[in-house]
Amino acid sequence: MARLPYLDKSDLAPEFQDLLSRNINLNRALAHSPNGTRAFGALAHFIRRKSVLDPRLREMAILQVGYLTRSPYEYSHHVEIGRHFGVSDADIRAITDETEGRPTTLEPLAKAVLRATREMTSGLAVSDATFAELRQSLDNERLTDLVLAIAFYNAVVRVLATLEIDVEDGYRKFLDEFPLPKD
Repeated sequence: MARLPYLDKSDLAPEFQDLLSRNINLNRALAHSPNGTRAFGALAHFIRRKSVLDPRLREMAILQVGYLTRSPYEYSHHVEIGRHFGVSDADIRAITDETEGRPTTLEPLAKAVLRATREMTSGLAVSDATFAELRQSLDNERLTDLVLAIAFYNAVVRVLATLEIDVEDGYRKFLDEFPLPKD
């Protein structure tokens, strides 16, 4: 059970009801701070709609954050979202394999993106070697967009965990299909 009650549109002043246009539990909890939710949503909107980074690579990085941090909410939501942006089931399984050190058939850039995500999530920064490898395929704008996406979604999983946001019933099937590791 979440630490804050989930709000509905009727709980909000008319000028803030648009915050729940995507009526998911995260938004329903964050709506307690309407201006904070707008700021939070602005960066999420940029990452998902305005970034020049390849959306498949972005979603794989987000899934890697969710997998590594064992965030059922983030992971389940981005299994569905990732599929809309070209992430295949084989890609999702490869994230698990890459994390566990097993070989995959992912292309080198995807492997480097996942490694960079693991390094930022576990060690706070991308290593020089991984950054140099990314630089071979990504220009400065795409590198920046990747770093922003990884950093933002590391913040998101911390918000989710602290507020104890529940996974909606419609997303639980993704956790059955692609289970997170047990601690």
